[in-house]
Amino acid sequence: MLDKNREEKAEVTTANSGTRIVSGRKGHWSTRQLVTMALFIAIGVILSFIEFPLIPGTDFLKYDASAVPAMIMAFAYGPASGCLVGVLTAAIHSFDGNIWGGVMNMVIVMAYVLPASLLYRYKKTTISLVIGLVISCVTMVAAAILMNLVVTPIYAGIPVEEVISWIIPILLPFNILKALINSVLSFLVQKSLASFLR
Repeated sequence: MLDKNREEKAEVTTANSGTRIVSGRKGHWSTRQLVTMALFIAIGVILSFIEFPLIPGTDFLKYDASAVPAMIMAFAYGPASGCLVGVLTAAIHSFDGNIWGGVMNMVIVMAYVLPASLLYRYKKTTISLVIGLVISCVTMVAAAILMNLVVTPIYAGIPVEEVISWIIPILLPFNILKALINSVLSFLVQKSLASFLR
């Protein structure tokens, strides 16, 4: 009976912080968390338009740090928060007309965010944070190469065989660099903002 009464409290306001809970059930986001997530989506969208090549001669592959805000939200509020921030960031960026690029980014950012945030959610230590980011680098690189093999022939009309020939000299080094930069930035930002985002 008491549990039922707790669940029926749809909105709760804490006396100290004034934070309103969207739902009385555990696991739902507070107003503060939703506002913070919206802010990080905006930051991610801005970062998604700040692009530069990592490997000379491959201007069609450019780095941006838009996955970092998604990872920070995943560490702060859980994997679902990080995925939501990453997916919405990619969706908004795709409004420039590159729908297939948006789809690729959605899959890649989820492959990046989930492993590290799931491990960190289970055990919140610096070691688990680092191990999680290393695993996320691997899954991000794998997802990026897979999506290039699937999507690039569709939207660019490039034969799959040619895309396969890019893996070792182009796709692999680019995505390894991208994942490493994202992870270093995510680690530094997480350590800086951890207390603020609690």
